[in-house]
Amino acid sequence: MDQAADGAQGARGVPGCYRHPDRETGVRCTRCDRPICPACMVDASVGFQCPDCVRGGTPAPGPSGTAPAASGDNRPRTLAGGTLTRDPRLVTKILIGLNLAAFLVKLSLGDVFTDQLDLIGRAYVPHLGGVQGIAEGQYYRLLTSMFLHGGYVHILFNMLSLWWIGGPLEGALGRARYLTLYLVCGLAGGALTYLLAAPNQPSLGASGAIFGLFGATAVLMRRLRYEMRPVIVLLVVNLIITFGVPGIAWQAHIGGLVAGVVVGYAMIHAPRERRALIQYGGCALVLVVVAVLTLVRTLQLT
Repeated sequence: MDQAADGAQGARGVPGCYRHPDRETGVRCTRCDRPICPACMVDASVGFQCPDCVRGGTPAPGPSGTAPAASGDNRPRTLAGGTLTRDPRLVTKILIGLNLAAFLVKLSLGDVFTDQLDLIGRAYVPHLGGVQGIAEGQYYRLLTSMFLHGGYVHILFNMLSLWWIGGPLEGALGRARYLTLYLVCGLAGGALTYLLAAPNQPSLGASGAIFGLFGATAVLMRRLRYEMRPVIVLLVVNLIITFGVPGIAWQAHIGGLVAGVVVGYAMIHAPRERRALIQYGGCALVLVVVAVLTLVRTLQLT
């Protein structure tokens, strides 16, 4: 098979995706045998297919070589069961846009804007008219704080990480599952910060959600039998920065990372027959933990 059909060979002899030659992969289309990366995988009755074969409309062979039974939904599917789309990075782009928009508003309005939406347990804020915080019933801060950033370096680092990690993961999970993973991990990081940080210590940033994407990416790479060392090294470096640089809310990073591994495992390893139940059940489990941690801390502060 020529290089155009089989994909470029990586430095270790691992083939590259036939549509994205720079992405090494050990997975091949069950129909044409071309190498495909997570962004190109379409879930089939046996293994995965490439987008070209799916568009061709020929059913993939079953375990015995016969065509599988027809399904009521013939739409192309991602590795995790999401619908394959033309733009696999759309949600990532929207999330980056929301973060940038919030940052521009912050630059325009100043700390008054940030102080109304950041993550803070309970503190007296004179220019907002008194005591503020999650313990005062402002639970929306667990969500809104995920889209705020303290400065140019903070938002630049987080948005670059979101683009590099989030894009491929969105392609593998599908839009709905990817967005759910992002929000659940962000809430988990916020809940752990609320529980363990000083109540008057403000916190903000998308780092909790992004560390969740790190965790889910590690699960995905292990599922596809990719080389794990790059993601492990990247994660270790980020954890060293987390605990070595003052002023970083390490609780958000750890909470998001753990949630990302749990939710990522549920989404990526769920069997087809019970996929939705296991995937969204895993998300619900993490959200229950988030609710419990939030309730416990609120009782402590009131």
